[in-house]
Amino acid sequence: MRRALRATIAVVFAAVLLAGCDWSMFRYGAEQTGFNPTESKIGVRNVGALSQQFVGVTGGSIGFSSAAVANGIAYIGTFDAKLYAFDAAGKTNCSSVPIKCAPLWTASTTAYIDSSPAVANGVVYIGADNGLLFAFDAAGKVNCSGSTHTCTPLWTAATGSSIQSGPTVANGVVYVGSNDYKLYAFDAAGSTNCSGVPKTCAPLWSAGTGSNVHSSPAVANGVLYVGSVDSKLYAFDAAGNANCSGSPKLCAPLWTAATGSSVLSSPAVANGVVYVGSEDHRLYAFDAAGSSAQCSGSPKACAPLWTAITADRVESSPAVAYGVVYVGSADHTVYAFDAAGSRRCGGTPKVCAPLWSATTGAQILSSPAVASGVLYVSSGDGNLYAFDAAGKKRCTRVTKRCRPLAAVTMGAGAFSSPTVANGIVYVGSAAANLEAFGLP
Repeated sequence: MRRALRATIAVVFAAVLLAGCDWSMFRYGAEQTGFNPTESKIGVRNVGALSQQFVGVTGGSIGFSSAAVANGIAYIGTFDAKLYAFDAAGKTNCSSVPIKCAPLWTASTTAYIDSSPAVANGVVYIGADNGLLFAFDAAGKVNCSGSTHTCTPLWTAATGSSIQSGPTVANGVVYVGSNDYKLYAFDAAGSTNCSGVPKTCAPLWSAGTGSNVHSSPAVANGVLYVGSVDSKLYAFDAAGNANCSGSPKLCAPLWTAATGSSVLSSPAVANGVVYVGSEDHRLYAFDAAGSSAQCSGSPKACAPLWTAITADRVESSPAVAYGVVYVGSADHTVYAFDAAGSRRCGGTPKVCAPLWSATTGAQILSSPAVASGVLYVSSGDGNLYAFDAAGKKRCTRVTKRCRPLAAVTMGAGAFSSPTVANGIVYVGSAAANLEAFGLP
């Protein structure tokens, strides 16, 4: 009995440890920091040995959809209108050298997917170009059948236009933006406001923006943040109470903040600051509470705490770790700025210069990921790059220009953002593969 108890405890501990290292939605978690603090297998000292471990073969090119990894499964959407689920370790349904993996299961959305999947409480959520949000059994069991193991949704929810925004799940609610100029909040369990066979769900609440919402929402401290093509960052009450009324319920923002051009970037929230990129070549930092001296008026509008200038548009979503905010630019460069807006910052209004920067071979539209001291970013040149997040190793002393610790080649260019979980870096490529890199 003691041996059985020890074995059970070991299995439970291993499951908890594995889940702790997962990357379950776009930009890691609801705050969208792009930082996995639990990863420890790959670091600055050994990342130079990074190599391809396996590829998950899909039936279509992968655009901006980025992998989610949870409970031993890696999920990604493709342009062939399917969600794919692969063994995250590259073992089940895998063969040949180099290793190629077939999916554990697939699910059709009938329209191409640029949205990134999110996994919570045994359900995987993803949006599609037909304007639907889909919820599938993450284990690939419920509503799944056939020799090819295909799944139908647990429920769906309609928006008024295509969905490129990645869903974010927080406190039992799944949030997603749509190109119908709205943000939507649905019951993640598919219970409230849901009915019919097959089951469809109406929103708990929705909120209007001034244009398309490509940005994926971030949720922190009861507030939801999302960018819009109307050149604004919006902050809403995540519970759908403050500034909300009517039936169906519509919400007005708690505050907004203007940038100089469209916001396709997804916001990241850390230490009371919300960061977001803009097509006006800048990274912006705003007071997340909307209560600083930079915020005023009715309706409330906020000016930035500080900005940082790049040489081209910033569609990349920022990552925040170790007191630094990292972001890519279409100028082929990834930048690192002081997240507090202190070091190398000055002027009125305050503008920050980079702590360090690094150049890739093409534009960076993907978003950086940070784990165990390493910054990963994919580029349109078909490479996945790894840099020292501290800006020290392989970096010049004076100009603080950094060379990669590793650069590994994918089958084609990538707009998909890296995901780092359990010692493996996953990234989708235009060559219709989910690429998985790790240590030999």
